[in-house]
Amino acid sequence: MNGRHHRQQISATAKPQQRHRAKSNFRYVEKSELSSSSNSMAVEERVSPEDVDVNGNNSNNNNAADDVASSSTAKEGGDDDDIDLIIDNRLDKLLSDVQEPELSIEEIANNDQLQQDELLVVESIYGENVFSLDTWKGLRCFQIHINIDILDEIGITAKVNSDSEVESISGNSDDFLYSFKVKYLPPIVLTCLLPKSYPSHQSPIFTISVKWLESAKILSLCSKLDSIWTEQQGQEVIYQWVDWLHSSSLSHLGFDQEIRLGPYGLNCVADSRVVSGIGCIDNDIPFLQSYNNERRHQNFLKELHECCICYSEYPGTEFVQLPCKHFFCRKCVRTFTQIHVKEGNISNLQCLDAKCKDMIPPSLLKHFLGDEDYERWESVMLEKTLASMSDVVYCPRCETPCIEDEDQHAQCPNCFFSFCTLCRERRHVGIECLTLDLKLQLLQDRQNSSQLKGNQRRLELEKINEMLSEREIRRDSKFCPSCDMAISRTEGCNKMKCGNCEQYFCYRCNQALDASDPYGHFRDGSCELFPREMIDNWQAQARINPLQEIQQVHAELFHLGGSACPSCRQFNVKIGNNNHMLCWACQSHYCYLCNGIVRRGTKHYGPKGCKQHSEG
Repeated sequence: MNGRHHRQQISATAKPQQRHRAKSNFRYVEKSELSSSSNSMAVEERVSPEDVDVNGNNSNNNNAADDVASSSTAKEGGDDDDIDLIIDNRLDKLLSDVQEPELSIEEIANNDQLQQDELLVVESIYGENVFSLDTWKGLRCFQIHINIDILDEIGITAKVNSDSEVESISGNSDDFLYSFKVKYLPPIVLTCLLPKSYPSHQSPIFTISVKWLESAKILSLCSKLDSIWTEQQGQEVIYQWVDWLHSSSLSHLGFDQEIRLGPYGLNCVADSRVVSGIGCIDNDIPFLQSYNNERRHQNFLKELHECCICYSEYPGTEFVQLPCKHFFCRKCVRTFTQIHVKEGNISNLQCLDAKCKDMIPPSLLKHFLGDEDYERWESVMLEKTLASMSDVVYCPRCETPCIEDEDQHAQCPNCFFSFCTLCRERRHVGIECLTLDLKLQLLQDRQNSSQLKGNQRRLELEKINEMLSEREIRRDSKFCPSCDMAISRTEGCNKMKCGNCEQYFCYRCNQALDASDPYGHFRDGSCELFPREMIDNWQAQARINPLQEIQQVHAELFHLGGSACPSCRQFNVKIGNNNHMLCWACQSHYCYLCNGIVRRGTKHYGPKGCKQHSEG
């Protein structure tokens, strides 16, 4: 039926004092369109309408506006069904107050044609935001969701105080302002009922519903629509109303720069056309933020974007947006995650933006990784987490993680083996733990014993080989000061980085280094950046910088002085009277006089700085 359905008809034989009005049954052309335009203001089809009794005597009709306002006060700020019921009641009340003039058949036909033409124009302009409702008592009824025009973003401020129901007019020391910005606001819902005398004599019967606006401000919008009709009485005004609400409603309310929510607790206006959905700050703020985020996401999905990794252009549906708001195409994210998981570099599963360090959430990893890769990620993640915990050790029998107590003892929760965490043998209370060399010596001596059986001899021989390997590792390696991982340096400087927990440390003194400035430890003279034996080896193999050989020759001939590099602490010879030094080891430029790093010689040397040339 093209988005329309029948309203329940009112019986012509019903008594005036017992007249029943059917609960209106609003339904839009497509419910998917409705949910995309406004999640909060969606009007669902009611399967079982309820009849509402309305008393028809004159005394009650005179006070109907107050009755409607008081009944809606409890419902406003509620769910969408409550707001729909309020709109139904208001339209019925407004229609009963209209006194239709007597019109000729020709005038009625002319008005009907003008109404039809006007609706076609409005639908052609505002498209999916116009929802035709069923005719009500032979009158056209429709609803328009008017999205407010915002150029960039607008700030929303809410006063939060100790009393969440009523906002204090006077200053309160407990009050504070909560502010945030949005680009999209929930729409203004304009519901219109067109009398047969519109546009020749009567204006449209309408209600304005705004989920986030309080009643007094909605009443101001209604008054503006009345003034537009007064200026153009006898002409079609629906388009002018919608256009004004779309482009000028915020400025009319004084919301050009900022929207102030509230006041709360004063939400009662005796005008049947006003329907406010404002509730409380705890509901309104999350609602506005959620609506804004949803609209942003919907627009993102419809647009084309360029992936900053592969520089390919895809629609928004082919992108993944991380919690840090950076987005990348699905193909790049899938390739990135699979490579790092297969290589075991789970610490590198961060945002693909080079300047962002936020981790990719597990929910996205599970989506892009297969079952096997995701299980591998969980396993490696667990291992690294346990390795970073100083009180976690592994059972020597079944390799189950165990918690170490203060006495360096632990009990396996799997096999219940109680062992010493130092020697990894059975728990020995009151007996000093044997060193690795002593245990190795005892086992080697037992190999010559005739009491050992073949299987026991084989097991102990495997243990001897394992202990020999451990001794060699301890001899040629250093242990990370953070996770106790054994690390061996084959070449390079003494600044090391643990591959397990990514802790920087000095290989010479085993001291943990600051990740923001790992070379600071070597600048203070505590340790040399390059071991002396490595430098000697370079000299023997003629791999050192030729400038260093020249410096050594000059030092031997002229007995010139020198200084240590402030960056790596390697000694460099001063040649001639030039105070601009170049470290042969790390290629850093520094000043001989102040021992500071020189980044630009023209700035460091001069009348206000150090002298570039001096004797001594």
